[in-house]
This record gives sequence, C-alpha cells and structure tokens, in this order.
Amino acid sequence: MTYLPPPAEELRFLDAELRRLDAHRAQLLARRTWLVSVLQSAAAGPATPPFGGPAPTTAPRPEASAPRVQNVLLVLGGVLLTIAAMAFTLVSWGHLGIAGRAAVLGTVTAAALAAPVPLLRRGLRSTAESVAGLGLALTVLDAYALHEAALADTDGTAYAAVAATVLAGAWAAYGTALGALRLPRPAALAAAQLPLLLTALAADAGPHGISAALLLTATADAAAALLVTSPALRPVRIAAANGAYGTGGWGLLGALWLSWTAPDPGAAARAAALLLPASAVALTAAWRIAGTARTAEPGRTGATSGTDVPAASGTPSPALPSFSPQPLTTTLPTATALLGALVLLAALGGVLRVTLPGGWAVPAQLLGALALLPDPRIPRMPEQVRRGVAWASAAVQGLALLWALPLVAVALFGPLGRADRPWSGGPADARDAVTVHAPWLSHSGPALAVLGLLAGALALLVRNATWRQRALAGAAVLAWAAALSLPAALELPYVVGPLLLGLLTVAALALPVLPPTGTVLALVTSVDLAFLALADRTATLTALSALTVLYAAASTRSRLAPVTAPAALAYATALACATGAAAGWQAPHTALLVLVVPAVAVAVAPRLATTARVACEVTGVVAAVVAVGLAVVDAPVLALVLSSLGVLAGATATRPDRRAAGYAAAALFALAAWVRLAAWEVTAPEAYTLPVTVPALLVGAWRRRRDPLTGSWPAYGPGLAVTLLPSLAALWRDEGWPRPLLLGSAALLITLLGARHRLRAPLVLGGAVLVLTALHELAPYLVQFADALPRWVPPALAGLLLLALGATYERRLGDVRRVRDVLGRMS
Repeated sequence: MTYLPPPAEELRFLDAELRRLDAHRAQLLARRTWLVSVLQSAAAGPATPPFGGPAPTTAPRPEASAPRVQNVLLVLGGVLLTIAAMAFTLVSWGHLGIAGRAAVLGTVTAAALAAPVPLLRRGLRSTAESVAGLGLALTVLDAYALHEAALADTDGTAYAAVAATVLAGAWAAYGTALGALRLPRPAALAAAQLPLLLTALAADAGPHGISAALLLTATADAAAALLVTSPALRPVRIAAANGAYGTGGWGLLGALWLSWTAPDPGAAARAAALLLPASAVALTAAWRIAGTARTAEPGRTGATSGTDVPAASGTPSPALPSFSPQPLTTTLPTATALLGALVLLAALGGVLRVTLPGGWAVPAQLLGALALLPDPRIPRMPEQVRRGVAWASAAVQGLALLWALPLVAVALFGPLGRADRPWSGGPADARDAVTVHAPWLSHSGPALAVLGLLAGALALLVRNATWRQRALAGAAVLAWAAALSLPAALELPYVVGPLLLGLLTVAALALPVLPPTGTVLALVTSVDLAFLALADRTATLTALSALTVLYAAASTRSRLAPVTAPAALAYATALACATGAAAGWQAPHTALLVLVVPAVAVAVAPRLATTARVACEVTGVVAAVVAVGLAVVDAPVLALVLSSLGVLAGATATRPDRRAAGYAAAALFALAAWVRLAAWEVTAPEAYTLPVTVPALLVGAWRRRRDPLTGSWPAYGPGLAVTLLPSLAALWRDEGWPRPLLLGSAALLITLLGARHRLRAPLVLGGAVLVLTALHELAPYLVQFADALPRWVPPALAGLLLLALGATYERRLGDVRRVRDVLGRMS
C-alpha cells in the first residue's frame, strides 16, 4: 500500500523542496548574468566567475575603428601632398629652368603613378588608392604647368577642353590597367563631364550650344550607368548616375528656360530639339531601371517579361497612380519617368505657346497630357514607368485646372457685388452681371475648354472601381463650373444666366452623383442665383419664390432634408424681406411677415428626422433674430414680435424633447412686456419686475409640490430677487414715502412667511431687504446723530476696539504656551 504522510509532514517537505528550487534558480540566474557580461565585454583575457571572485570589469571601447583611422590618415596625407605640389607648381615654379621643371614634375608624377603597383602586390590597397589619387592630382598640375610654360599663347578654355579629354582617357586607361583601384575610373568619368561644355564655351556656341553640350554629356553618363553592369564597376555606375542627374539637370534647366522665353516658333523648335532627346533618354533609362529591378525581385524569371501584376480590383487607373510607399528600386524609375514625361510636355508646351494665340496653348497642352496617359492594356510597359508618366500627366492637368480657376471665381463670386446695389436695373448681358467689382478675363474660351476636357477625362478615363465614384463626382464639379461660367464667357443675355443657374440647381439636386457633392453644388448655385437676381425686382421675387418652392419640395427626400429644409426656410426669409421692400413697407411691418418663417419651422420640425429637425430649428431661430432686428426701431411692433415669438417658443416647449424652450418663452414674454412698458414710458421698476416675479413664484411653488426635496433658493430665490433687488436699488434714489412703505411691508411679509414655513430664501432675502429699508429710513437721523457726537469719539472707539483685539490675541497665545508645556511634561 502507498504511504500517505500526514498533512503537516507533507507541508514541511513541500516547503523544503521549494526553497531548494529557489536557491538553484538564483544560482542559474547569477551564472546567466555573468555569461551575458562576458559576451558583451570588449576586453580580452579571462573573466573572473562571480562565485567567490570579484565582478568582471569591461574595458572602455574605442570610438573609432582601426580601418577608419587608417583611411583618415591616408586621405589627409594625400591631401597634404597635393597641396604641397600645388604650392610648388604655382609659387616655386619660376625658380627652375625648363629642364628642371620637366624633370621634377615628371619624376614626381611618374613615381606617384607607379607606386600603387608594388603597394597592391603587398596588399596595401588603401595606401595605393591614396597614392594613386595624388598621382591623378599631379597630372592636373602637369597639364597646368604645360600650358603656363609652353602653351601660354593658346586659348585657355580650348586648352582646358583638350586637357580634360586627355586626362579622362589617361585616367580611364590607368584605372583599367590597375583594375584593383577604385578611384581612377570614377575620376576619369568626372573629368569627362568637362570636354563638351568647355568646347561649347570656347566656340562661343551660345545658350543652345551649352545646353546641348550638357545634355549630350548627361546622355553619355546615362548610357554608362545603364550599360556597366559588373559588380566590380559599381563606383563607375554611381559616378555615371550622379553625372547623368547633375549635368543633365543643368542642361534641362537651360533648355527649359530657352523654351519658356522663346520669342518665335523657330526658337521654340530649337529648344524642343534639345528637350525631346533628353526626354527619350530619361524614359529609356526609367524603362531599363524598372526592368532591372523586376529581374532582381525574388521569384522573377526572365529579364524583361513585361507582365505587370494586375490590380486588386478593376482596371488600373492611368490618371491616379498608387500612393503606397515604394522602395528605391521602384521610386527611382518612377521619378525618372516622371522627369522624362514632364520634359516631353514642356517641349510641346513651348512650341504651342508661341504658335497658338489667346491662351489656346493651355488646352492643347492639356490634350497632350491626356494623350500621354499610358493605356493600362499595354502589358510591356513596366508599372513604375506607367506610374511616373501618369503622375506627369496629372501634374499638367492640375496646372491647367489652376489656370482655369480664375474664370470660375469671377463667375461664382461676381454676383455678390450686387448686394450693395440691389434693384439697380438689369445689366446689359450675363458678363456685365458678374463683373460688378471684378475685371473679366481675356482667356475665358480656353479656360472653358480646359474645364470641359478635364471633366471628360475624369468621366471616361478613370475605370478603377475604387476611384470611379470620386472621379464621377469630380467630373460633375468640373462640368458644373464650366456651365456656371458659360453665359458670361459667351456674353449671353442677362436672363439666360438666372435660367441656367436654376436648371443647374435642379440638376444638382436630381442627378445621382455622390449625395454630398450634388447637394453642395445645388446650394452654392442657388446662392449665386439669388445674388444674380438682385439686379431686378421681378427677377429677385421670382428667383426667391422658385428657390423656396424647390427646396421645400426637395425636403420630402430624407437624405436631402438636413440641407434643403433649412435652405427653404432661409430663402423664405429672404423672400419675406424682399416682398416687404417691394411693397414699400417699413422694416417693422416687414418683420411681421418674416414671423411666418419661425412659425413654419415650429410646425414642420417635429415631422423631420433628428439632423434635419435641428437644422430647421436653428434656421427658424435665425429668422426670428432677423424679425427682431427689423422691428427694433418700433417699440410697439417689437413688443408684438417678441410676444409672438414667445407663443412659438411655448408651442415648441409642449414637445417632450424641447421642454427647455419654456425658459425661452418666459424670457420672450418678459421682454415683450418690458418693451411695451417702455413704449408707455413707464419708469417704475416694479412694473417690469412684478410680471416676472409672480410667474416665477408660481413655478417655484409647483416645483416644490412635485419635488418636496427642492430647496427654497432654486424655487423662490430668483423670483423674489427679481423684484426685491431692483426695488431696493430704486429705494436709495427715491425720496418719497410710498416705495419705502410698500417695500418694507412686502419684505416684512416675506420674512414672516419664511419664518412660518422655515424657508431660508424668503427669510434671508426678506430680512436683508427689511433691514436695508429701515437703514434707509433711519439714515437722516443717523447722520444727524453722527454730527452731534464730539470729534474724539470715533478715535476713542477705534482704540477700544484695538485694545480688545490685542487682549484677545494675548490670551490665545497664553493658552497655546500652556498646552505646549503640558505636552512637554508628558512622557
């Protein structure tokens, strides 16, 4: 049978086993810590274990590696030797004869160029690179010395071109002979950037020749960067790529400037002749780099398969490239293709600018950009190149849109100038209607063409399922902008402008574009229509009536109601104001007509959804403010308006979700009563406060009846303060006896009621007002009593008060000392 120990013995066994495991775990952790410190330590030599020995120490690590120190020393040495050679050549040259000069420079140069051979055999590659660099620098000094000594009469620029050519060839041969050196061949490539440029300068070729020389040099660099594929020649590829981008960039800037400033088609054609080959080189390089990157991808077989991975959904969009981050192997061909396409479009734009008149070069340039969009069905074009070309086309499209936007701005904001001259008479035509305070643009026709082309491009070319709806919305916006600008651009009759804007409003509300886009376009168009119609009285009334009916009808659609319902109320408010002005009414009488709008808002709001309801109520409040502003100059009419608004607020407060409107109703009724009293020239404050106090006290009593825990201050405090405090303030300016008698009696009654029912607010407010009223009545007698007192009495009373305070303070200090002594004697 299995022996089962008693629980106490088993518990002791488990505790002992746990302690043994804890001790073993601590030992293992200490050993692990020591091993980690040994692995992280840079100091050589045996480390002392942590068991019974001192803790291991870590030697300070060097801040620079030995190869780095070596390279720094070699570079500094080569630079110093080069500086010394330059000083010898430029300063001390004249102290030697021709033979001495040739012997010294030839010997030093030959020695410097030959020294890398034994150094490479000994494995001193870095030293050989440094000495070779010194030898290359000495060859430049040899060329300078040769010119100064024997060829001083030759042209310096031409000689420099020849010398650069010879040095580039010599350095390339030297680097090929000593293939282990990395410096000579990139240096030869750097020297090769100068011959064509210096030749053009020497021949006085002009800006076109200089740009051509730079672009030809960049083409050669690009060819070298693309054709040199050996890993051993990677420095040559890097130098060639830098030369292609650097030299080509300067050449492109010059050619672009020549194209931009070309005065005639011939000059523009010559500049285009420079830009087109550069564009071809950039696009070819992008295609080649993209193909190389595709070949280098894992899982790719074949160098130029040309098969692109299809998009996740739909056909790739040519006008909207991807925004996902790409590695350098993807961004480099994309950027190069973007540059090449932009250069191509710039060449086309330079020719069109001097060929087509009146701004029509921009639509033609836009057509070229749209034609440049790559067809996604062409499988051989790499995706990176397609993306770069699409970005270039999109950039030109954006610039064309910016160029056309001033026309839209004039057509859209021009009618706002009618606000300061309403009903001044119908303008001569639609252009005159929008140019009240702004000049018209001379390129309105080309700008319209740009808007139409961009709208068509977005509608027809973007087929990607993700971007399709957004593209259609953008096309709708551009088509709307073109239609908005059409009457003014064509100088159509004035009546065509409002009619077209009305049709645009209806179309924007009815067309199945993105709902926010259509609603916003309709709202903007209707506002433009309202201001454009201000030129004529009949047009104003007709337009506002039509807009009110249109937006009221559109509010039956739930998705449009949050915008169309408040818009209908806003146009109804404007229609009411315009109707009153057309009828010749005074502003206060027009306010009575505006009151119809808040009434309609109160009636319609409960039938709308939550968002539309809030917007409708806010618009009703704004209309109420307009009515109050119109009636403010006539007190009786203002009182009527305020009381009517109070009725509307009270009707709103009957809804369970708008109980807070009852406070607004009470405030409006009080304001209406006060305005009416002011119109009657009543100055007694009680006439203004009592109509507020009585309802407030009744509401407070009803509240305490419903909730017995309600305090007296929130229930009765506001109502009592509204009357007592203004009456008390008026009491101190009143010398008669009726107000003190009535106020004192009311305060006494309120105090007694507060004491009877044990209510704090009536007791405090009534008692305070009663005391202040009594003081007001006794004030003359107190003044007489103060005049009867001797002059020494106030100082004496003040002295007695100070003595009493001092004695009290001293007594408190004595009590504190006694307590401290008692505590000190306690053990």
